[in-house]
Amino acid sequence: MPIVVNLDVMMAKRKMPSGELAEKVGISQANLSILKTGKAKAMRFSTLEAICKALECQPGDILEYKELD
Repeated sequence: MPIVVNLDVMMAKRKMPSGELAEKVGISQANLSILKTGKAKAMRFSTLEAICKALECQPGDILEYKELD
């Protein structure tokens, strides 16, 4: 998939554990794990907004497009 999820990178930069982020965003740790590994097929804008608010970042800090070779 050409969309790369850099959620782990932002969490490390903000020193925020997954349990804390999941709680702030209002999703389960299992769903956060699916997002972090890039296995999610979709993400609601409300979830993306909550993640950006919690991590004080922009959507482009989390999501990246890379063309497949």
